[in-house]
Amino acid sequence: MGSPDALKRGGLGREGTISPPPKRHRTSRSPKARSARSSIAITQPVDESPRLEVRSVSTAAITTAIPSPVQLNFVSEFPASSNVDTISLGNILGDPLIKECWLFNYLFDVDFVMKQFDPDVRNLVQVKIVHGSWRKEDKNGSGVEEGAKRYPNIQVVKAYMPEAYGTHHSKMIILFRHDDLAQVIITTGNFIERDWRMSQAFWRSPLLPLQLQSENISSSIPRLGSGPRFKRDLLAYARSYGTKLVDLRARLQQYDFSQVRGALVASTPGKQYLQSLDRENETLWGLPGLKRILECIPSYSAPQTQIGMPGESLRIPHIVTQISSVASVGEKWLTSTFFSALSTATPQMDKPTATTHGKAPTPKYSIVFPTPSEIRNSIDGYGSGSSIHMKTQSPVQAKQLDFIRPMLCHWAPTIARPKSHPPNEVPTRKAGRHPAAPHIKTYIRFSDESMTTIDWAMMTSANLSTQAWGSAPNTMGEVRICSYEIGVVVWPGLWDEEGQEGQTKMVPVFKSDMPGEKEMGMIKGEEGEQGRAVVGWRMPYDLPLVPYRQAEVPWCATQACNEPDWMGRVWPGYGA
Repeated sequence: MGSPDALKRGGLGREGTISPPPKRHRTSRSPKARSARSSIAITQPVDESPRLEVRSVSTAAITTAIPSPVQLNFVSEFPASSNVDTISLGNILGDPLIKECWLFNYLFDVDFVMKQFDPDVRNLVQVKIVHGSWRKEDKNGSGVEEGAKRYPNIQVVKAYMPEAYGTHHSKMIILFRHDDLAQVIITTGNFIERDWRMSQAFWRSPLLPLQLQSENISSSIPRLGSGPRFKRDLLAYARSYGTKLVDLRARLQQYDFSQVRGALVASTPGKQYLQSLDRENETLWGLPGLKRILECIPSYSAPQTQIGMPGESLRIPHIVTQISSVASVGEKWLTSTFFSALSTATPQMDKPTATTHGKAPTPKYSIVFPTPSEIRNSIDGYGSGSSIHMKTQSPVQAKQLDFIRPMLCHWAPTIARPKSHPPNEVPTRKAGRHPAAPHIKTYIRFSDESMTTIDWAMMTSANLSTQAWGSAPNTMGEVRICSYEIGVVVWPGLWDEEGQEGQTKMVPVFKSDMPGEKEMGMIKGEEGEQGRAVVGWRMPYDLPLVPYRQAEVPWCATQACNEPDWMGRVWPGYGA
């Protein structure tokens, strides 16, 4: 089978190598400029600090545009049009100003990671590798230990793993620089080469300066979504590692997080007794932590009755879960625990003067997950499938599949069904990421089924499992979490200007991080438009979604596939 045209692999064979990305171009900026993000679109990654958050004013001088708080990864097999505003792991680690680097992840290829650093400082940067592979038979753990022996500047930290079925799944980078700035980066990819030919994402904090003075001790708890609260929760996450991260906590304590926009959502292994927790003063993990964040986010999906607004149609929110793994969790946990948490909302109307009665509408739920055809035709063919999991073979797994089947939607519908069209012939907004199989994990609440505005969006390492998010509370109110996970939640209100609360909108954007005239046009005609800001959220998949047909099934890595992938290979089944 030949290569799909979209991959433009240049004849890469089964055991071929990937050509490196184009050379990076360094730019210098003032300390003031380095503390923000740039809105400039690029067609290849550049070695620079986070982009300036310059607000681009629309031609109508009505709406200002703010770039997406997350960025997608550069994929060398993509055409330039699909790599606009993307970044690579090398862009982040290749900065020669890095003095100390903390790497948190599940899988590591030490040599691959070290190649990402600037060659002039590669052997000088103090690299700390944090992983959870403690069993002697674990190849990842032994590989890290052997790799570290080749680099005297690497220190390995093994996370305490009290749960037998837990993993150290968090994917985070913390940088300390020679110019006394620091940065926190949360991502979705393992630190192995193959993962970066798949679809991944990055969230980067601004470059964080040292605090000018010691923080004032206050009894008040910083609000969720603020920089001080992000810092507080990140330090709490680091404390879950016990004494192993004492030095890291001390370093982070010295930095000013005030410019951070976003709420940290994380998981740490252990048990939470919800009835005895101080919900205001303690950091909650897993779904309880996510639910508390969502409780403070206004929802713009209207309840069924609106006084003084006759004829207003009901807006049904649409929550989309897009992950790379679905565990056997069961219908009860999905409905009563997982979806219940995701549906948490504080109703607030687009028109804040309106009063409401009635119950908030029940969201529609969708799950974006690839089919075998989409895996076969991805950049690495069946090789990508070894990183994507949903078991469907046992009776229990088949029953779960029957329950979620109506929610399943394609990652790459044009690959799965080349001649198909979305329902109702709605024009497709293309993300341009189909050939890079999805290892990214995103959860988005769209305001309604038009999917033109977003109430909140989350990028995280956490897949759909009880190990990652926590079990349902037992009779004692105890929630058990097995794994380390980390992510960030953002919502439009984080970009509100003082005195214009509720005016900012968040919209999905495609093939670029910046909202354009098309996205702004979708929200025009609403009251309060004057002075409104629009924040983009970079989409990794197309809209509208295309549901599975009845006969279509999700990719199951443990099941053999005899139909060759585009490189002519068959799949014997994971572990076979």
